[in-house]
Amino acid sequence: MRSHGFDVLVVTGAIASAFEVALRQRRLGAPLWLAVPAIALVVLPLLLRRRFPFAAPAAVWLLAAAVSFLDGQLVPSAASAVVAGFAAAYLLGNLGRAALARLGLAIVIGGAGIVLFDDPNRQVGELIFTPLLFVLGWFAGFAMRERADQAEAAEVRAADAERERETAARLAVAEERIRIARELHDIVAHSVSVMVLQVGAVRHRLDGRAEDTEALKSVEQTGRTALAEMRRLLGAMRREDDHLALAPQPALANLGVLIEQVSGAGLPVQLQVDGAPYPLPDALDVSAYRIVQEGLTNALKHSGASQADVTVRYASDELQLEVRDNGNGASPDGSHGHGLVGVRERVKIYGGEMTTETASGVGFVLRTRFPLAGYR
Repeated sequence: MRSHGFDVLVVTGAIASAFEVALRQRRLGAPLWLAVPAIALVVLPLLLRRRFPFAAPAAVWLLAAAVSFLDGQLVPSAASAVVAGFAAAYLLGNLGRAALARLGLAIVIGGAGIVLFDDPNRQVGELIFTPLLFVLGWFAGFAMRERADQAEAAEVRAADAERERETAARLAVAEERIRIARELHDIVAHSVSVMVLQVGAVRHRLDGRAEDTEALKSVEQTGRTALAEMRRLLGAMRREDDHLALAPQPALANLGVLIEQVSGAGLPVQLQVDGAPYPLPDALDVSAYRIVQEGLTNALKHSGASQADVTVRYASDELQLEVRDNGNGASPDGSHGHGLVGVRERVKIYGGEMTTETASGVGFVLRTRFPLAGYR
C-alpha cells in the first residue's frame, strides 16, 4: 500500500470519473463513447509521476484544457477529475527544480482558467476562487518541498559535523600518543643513560679481565646505539614548532604546584590524598599527573566552575584519580571531548578504566583507575 496506494487511488478516480460522466451523459454535449475515455485519460497520467515527475502532472492540466474544448461541462462534472487536478498541482509545486515548479504553476493557472472559461455554467466568482484553490495546492507542495530540502540540508550538516568530530578525535588520539611517546622517551632515555654510565664505570674499574671488559664494552655500545636510535625516532615525530623539553617530567608529587597555578587563574582547588603515597613507575606517574592537569584545565576553561576537588587514592592494588567541579556539567558543544579522548588514550595504555559523570546537569566528574598488579 505504501508503494502503490496512490496508484490505486488514481485508477479508482479514473473509473469513478468515467461512471460520473456516464450517469450525466444526457447533460453533456459529447457522445458517451468519447466522453468516458476522455475523462479517464485526464486522470491516468498521474500513474507516471515517478518516471516523469514534471510531465505527468502537467499532462493532467493540459489534457483537462484540451478536453474542455471538446465539452466545457465534461471536466467540472467529474469530481474525481477535480481531485486529480489538485493532486497534480501539489506534485508540480513539490518538484525539486524551482524553474520547473514555477512553470508548473503557470500550467495550473492556465489550465484552470481554460477549463472554467469553457464551462457554460460557470459563475463570475469561480473564475477567481477556483484557480486560487489549485494555486493553494501548488503552494502546499512547494512548502513541503522546502521543508524536505531543509531537513535534508540539516542531515547533511549533521553528517559533516559527525565526520569532523571523528576526524578531530582521531587527530587528538594521534597527538596524545605522540605526546606519550615523547614522555616515555625522556623516561626511558634517562634510565638507559644511567645504565650506560654505570656499565662504563664498572668496565673502567675492571683490571686484567679482558673477557668481562669486552662484554661490558659491548653492553655499553649497545646502550649508546639504542639512545641514538631513540633520539632519531623522537626527532622524526617532533613537529617543527616543538621545543625540546628541558625541564624534568611532572609527577603526582608536583600536584601542589599545579593546584597553585589553577587557583591563581581563578578556580579554587582542594586536594585530598587517601592512603600512603608510594613510588609509581615513572611513565604511569607522568600520565596520572597529565590526567589531573587535563581535568582541571577543562573545569577552568569550559565548565564555568567556582570550585574543583582533586582526590588521589593510593590503594593496595590500584591508583584512583578523581577530578570534580561544580560547573555546568558536560559541555553540549563537545568542548571537553578532545581532552577526554587524550585521557582515555592514556588510561587504555595502562589497562585502566575511565568514567565521566554529570549530576542533574550540574558539575562534572572525571574518574580513572590504574591497576598496579604488574608494577608492584
